[in-house]
Amino acid sequence: MTLTSTAPVPVAAAEPPARPRRFRRAAVLDFVAVHALAIAAALVFVLPFVFVFLTSVMTDQQALTTNLWPAHWKWGNYAEVWRTPGFLTWWRNTLVYAFAGTALSMVSSFPVAYALAKFRFRGRNLALMAVISMMMLPPQVTVIPMYLFWAKQLHLAGSLWPLIIPMAFGDAFTIFLLRQFLLTIPDDYLEAARIDGCGHLRTMLRIVLPMARPALAAAALFQFFYCWNDYFGPQIYASENPAAWTLSYGLESFKGAHHTNWNLTMAATVLVLAPVLVLFFFAQRAFVEGVTLTGVKG
Repeated sequence: MTLTSTAPVPVAAAEPPARPRRFRRAAVLDFVAVHALAIAAALVFVLPFVFVFLTSVMTDQQALTTNLWPAHWKWGNYAEVWRTPGFLTWWRNTLVYAFAGTALSMVSSFPVAYALAKFRFRGRNLALMAVISMMMLPPQVTVIPMYLFWAKQLHLAGSLWPLIIPMAFGDAFTIFLLRQFLLTIPDDYLEAARIDGCGHLRTMLRIVLPMARPALAAAALFQFFYCWNDYFGPQIYASENPAAWTLSYGLESFKGAHHTNWNLTMAATVLVLAPVLVLFFFAQRAFVEGVTLTGVKG
């Protein structure tokens, strides 16, 4: 007599029934109703970018009409803008200004913010008030004496050095932003480091600096965006030398030379905006985290 054993045949799990189309439509309508204000606000911000992009790939004739959708996608507009004399120079100058200004601002502002947040010394509140006062002081108030200093005394007019060198002495907004974040770091970490024999400099670099990375990322993005979009500074100090123009100032000159070619002007605008948008897209998590964690603790 032979005994045979049969393994149980696995039964396939029954797939859940597909949701009817009317339920999916109701879910979409419910989402739109709940987020109507957010969707409207998003459209207000997105539609101008869509208009600029669509106009940038139109022909010369269509860009002057009321048509909103390109009849023929002319991608060659970007190549024509890129070949414009001086455009690569504007790119290079902007990159140098943005990266050098951001790096110098971070290096010079962080120690000041650390001292204002963690040191107890006479006149600390007065120093903080001086930093806040510099934030509220419009640049137009000091533009004439500063221009005379850089142009007449140091003979640096016609270059970007009058905009880059001051970054090595700290930025008021960056100092305030970092100081507010450093206040949220418990002093227990600093006390533990001092017990282990760390001095102030080593504590700042080994303990506080890694903990302040979100705030540093947010402050660096603020500073980079400011330098990239700065128009007032290059207009004052570099306008007399086309070799020192940045993208923001060069775009104004490009628009004046192509005032009837709106497709080329919009293509140049897209090329100027694209790096900033891409950078913010990849760094938005660090940016939002740094801004969120930066409290208003006094």
